[in-house]
Amino acid sequence: MSSSPTTTVLPLADRLTAAKRASRVLAQATTAQKNRALEAIAVAIVEGADAVIAANERDLVAGREQGISVGLQDRLRLDRGRIDGLAVAVRDVIAIVDPVGQVVRGSNTPDGVKLEQVRVPFGVVGAIYEARPNVTVDIAALAIKSGNAVVLRGGSAAEHSNAVLVGLLRSALESVGLPGDAVQTIDEFGRDGAKQLMNARGLIDVLIPRGSASLIETVVRESTVPVIETGAGVVHVFLDESAELDWAVDIVRNAKVQRPSVCNALETILVHRAAAARLLPAVLGDLREHGVLIHADARASEFFADVVPAAEEDWSTEHMSLELSVRVVDDLDAALEHIDRYSTGHTDAIITNDVVNADRFLAEVDSAVVMVNASTRFTDGAEFGFGAEVGISTQKLHARGPMGLPELTSTKWLVRGSGHTRR
Repeated sequence: MSSSPTTTVLPLADRLTAAKRASRVLAQATTAQKNRALEAIAVAIVEGADAVIAANERDLVAGREQGISVGLQDRLRLDRGRIDGLAVAVRDVIAIVDPVGQVVRGSNTPDGVKLEQVRVPFGVVGAIYEARPNVTVDIAALAIKSGNAVVLRGGSAAEHSNAVLVGLLRSALESVGLPGDAVQTIDEFGRDGAKQLMNARGLIDVLIPRGSASLIETVVRESTVPVIETGAGVVHVFLDESAELDWAVDIVRNAKVQRPSVCNALETILVHRAAAARLLPAVLGDLREHGVLIHADARASEFFADVVPAAEEDWSTEHMSLELSVRVVDDLDAALEHIDRYSTGHTDAIITNDVVNADRFLAEVDSAVVMVNASTRFTDGAEFGFGAEVGISTQKLHARGPMGLPELTSTKWLVRGSGHTRR
């Protein structure tokens, strides 16, 4: 499938206007129509895999020449396995219940007026992200299923990958009779395009940034469009005094090593001083065997020598690589204090056999996702049963945690009367 000519012809303002027009069509589409579009997208990205991979290789070569980090290179990379995974995720969205039109609540007034609050699409969702071409497909699929058009600013690092993917998405929509203009990219407009997107109030209904802390802070600070804030992941695991050794080793390894470049990867281990001698040699030894560089405070260094000294900035660093920080704390209170100070409110976990401590941790840690005896890698839309995900919201208004279809809707009230007037 080839991309629509409007992908490369329309100026930015016209693309936003076209997306707004397309959003009105998509908002009225049936679930069956939207599902046909998603199936067409899944087929298109698999059939177009060679073109996507070739474009992605151009981005990777450019990224290496520009010196982008290993973690960002991993996020940028699309191979056949990841493309197949994207198609699976799109088909997972097909299987999820369409939230549009769902009745949130309803009642009748004493006079017999019928009230219903129903879910409706936002309209046009803007997304600003960097070096993550998978997000292009994930957000588009979720936007389409929830009846929204989407305008994507995926950054220069993935510009070639995103251009091919957006062309496939647009063609797939048109093949089933829906407007290709419902998916727009503004990558070619660079930073000026991002600034215009952030100030397109009236054309963009909500803006979702995904990426580094600096990118998110910039969008939140400069945007006049309402923002759903996703957050960087300075993620903690606290090894409590009663933590089982095998659980600690397995969970910490999985949380750090499985995919260190993502936002739900572990960045800081806190360990109860009474458990440090029992847990740290095995936990940190296992991490070193897997190539993890360990930044440790002086107390942790007493129990494991193959470390580098931790600096103050390490506690607030999202490494996105095979590095993490370790601190020995006196007790649960000290762990909670550390997390309160340094956590970005993404995901934090405790490993413990103490039910009281587990309940305290769940109650007192103010993060989007709080876990007991589980890897932080579970903070993910697919793992939560959402199919793909828009992002992981670390704010407290509208949406928090992994965002799926319902989080891409608002509501409106439907009022039905029979000549009623208010007394």
